[in-house]
Amino acid sequence: MSGALQAVFQNHRSFVYDVDYLVIAGGGGGGADIGAGAGAGGYRSGSNQVTGGVALTVTVGSGGTAGLAAGSVNGGKGSDSVFSSITSTGGGFGTTNSVGGSGGSGGGGRAPGGTGGAGNTPATSPSQGNNGGDGASNSAGGGGGAGAVGAAATVTNGGDGGAGTASSITGSSITRAGGGGGDGFGGTDGAGGAGGGGAGGGANNGTVNTGGGGGGGAISGNGGAGGSGVVIIRYLGAQRGTGGTVTSSGGYTIHTFNSSGTYTA
Repeated sequence: MSGALQAVFQNHRSFVYDVDYLVIAGGGGGGADIGAGAGAGGYRSGSNQVTGGVALTVTVGSGGTAGLAAGSVNGGKGSDSVFSSITSTGGGFGTTNSVGGSGGSGGGGRAPGGTGGAGNTPATSPSQGNNGGDGASNSAGGGGGAGAVGAAATVTNGGDGGAGTASSITGSSITRAGGGGGDGFGGTDGAGGAGGGGAGGGANNGTVNTGGGGGGGAISGNGGAGGSGVVIIRYLGAQRGTGGTVTSSGGYTIHTFNSSGTYTA
């Protein structure tokens, strides 16, 4: 290969580089009227390759709507987040009625005896979330989190939301994608899962840009809305790409998308 051709070849290769990603979908909305906690948004992390100059659409999923006591309306499912070929699925809704919704993590079930929704739906490997907790005769289960299943309710106590998962992609360890807590009837309300899950027993929203699930509402009360998701991209070395909020830590350049946009590699 001539020197000129080799230079062209090396220059072409330099445009392809590795990035780490964290893609979290919007959390589901909590159920109402002794409502169940909602599931956290799907949580996916890993590495991928991008090509210099190519624009990639970044979608940050919104949180699901809160369940309403009037009309016995379930919470809404969270919206998906997308980066390149990676899609994280919105969190399953917390039910106002019986069975929790499926999603990245599943929503909790509600009395009497409703089952929690399935997490990691559709299935990915590694898993992007966990199941919601079952309801009991008078109380509601917690939503699943990225790191743990939602807790089942007892007769009087709501289930805690499942814990999220910690990531140091931004340079600091931050836990995200916790499930929402379920409402307890006459006992203790479920705590929100670590990582942005809303507590049960009120209209307690999941934390924005964590994918946290909304908490289940109290008797005759509305649930909490789900927290929006987030997409974070990093690579070693000086800044190459554009898009999002750009920071640096530990020799990495980091692009954080708290809302939808474009990453140009």
